[in-house]
Amino acid sequence: MTQRDLEALAAKAGALLLARGEWLATAESCTGGWIAQAVTAIAGSSAWFDRGFVTYSNAAKEDMLGVPRQTLIATGAVSEATARAMAEGAVAKSRAQWAVAVSGIAGPSGGSPDKPVGTVCFAWAGPGGVEAVTRHFPGDREAVRAATAALALSHLITRLEGATVGA
Repeated sequence: MTQRDLEALAAKAGALLLARGEWLATAESCTGGWIAQAVTAIAGSSAWFDRGFVTYSNAAKEDMLGVPRQTLIATGAVSEATARAMAEGAVAKSRAQWAVAVSGIAGPSGGSPDKPVGTVCFAWAGPGGVEAVTRHFPGDREAVRAATAALALSHLITRLEGATVGA
């Protein structure tokens, strides 16, 4: 997945958001803002991208997005519950109707038997609710982060294409 590929996905998501008159926010941990970078590489993205939160630490997830401390203690930063809370927090703390959130272990260290390197939890919040999934990606740190950004944007596109305007 090249930067050009990510920007093509971002442009498609942006066209859908613009047509709907809606906004996007991102909440990123393991990607460190890579999704927001792909989005802001698109000229005119200020018409549909509100803001990006890079919440690498647990404290940042709590402070900036309102992720409950108990969620972080009970399930960890890399969990669907945390990603879900991140996405909900991004919508609540912005003017966006849509948010994508990612939290994972890009490596090369930090993995465990339960959550190996390459584990990434995603959540997408929109007018129809929140969806969360966990995926495992092979490769080095850059490959995991690129695959994460690509899946985050491509599934956002799928959700936007399936959503009713004003829903």
